[in-house]
Amino acid sequence: MNLNQWNKWYEKILKDFNFKKEDDIKSANKLNELLNHLDSLTLNELHQKIHNHRKTNKFIVFGAGPSLKKTLINLKKHHNLNNYILISADGATTALIEEKIIPDIIVTDLDGKIDDILLANIKDSAIVVHAHGNNLENIIKYTPFLNNILATTQAYPHGNLYNFGGFTDGDRAIFLAIALGAKEITLAGMDFGEIVTQYSRPQNTHFLQKADKIKKKKLEYAEKLVEWIYKNENVIIKYI
Repeated sequence: MNLNQWNKWYEKILKDFNFKKEDDIKSANKLNELLNHLDSLTLNELHQKIHNHRKTNKFIVFGAGPSLKKTLINLKKHHNLNNYILISADGATTALIEEKIIPDIIVTDLDGKIDDILLANIKDSAIVVHAHGNNLENIIKYTPFLNNILATTQAYPHGNLYNFGGFTDGDRAIFLAIALGAKEITLAGMDFGEIVTQYSRPQNTHFLQKADKIKKKKLEYAEKLVEWIYKNENVIIKYI
């Protein structure tokens, strides 16, 4: 997805959710400023880092849906995960940590369980930090403790910031995989349903809860963006 194509989605998202572009830009500018003083990565450096570690163009992207835990157990039993580049979408990282799996990359807007994201980062996961209008506080609070960071924005990319397309952590992770040369992407725990887990929303009082109106709409957009990828990008998408 090129920037012109993404901007059509972005303008619709701003309108549908009543988001302010100025807020996105404010967070993006702060993230860009912070990365001037941190261990940041370019896209080429991230590409080299992961492909030096795993000689493959096959990726697995992990979402934080209700099927994630069962899917992870089955994957460990029937697949050699060393044959894939593993990308976790934010809170899905917690489920991977529980199964003693360290993702190669974490795509996050920093609202998952931060302790698990920090642990994975210490164990060499690259962190793709996303700036949007309502995570400025978390960007300021947590980004300075991270390393191996690549930064993204949903507004205009500049400085240290990239925009590969994508709205939620899950679909942004798929767009990132494509930017990193993926030829095949397996989606695990990407359920797009009306039930969310504590992996996705750590503040929830129950492990499974019905999605609120905003979360449900976000998941609908994520599913539409995955459908766009399936139809328009030169990549094989598999669901498990």
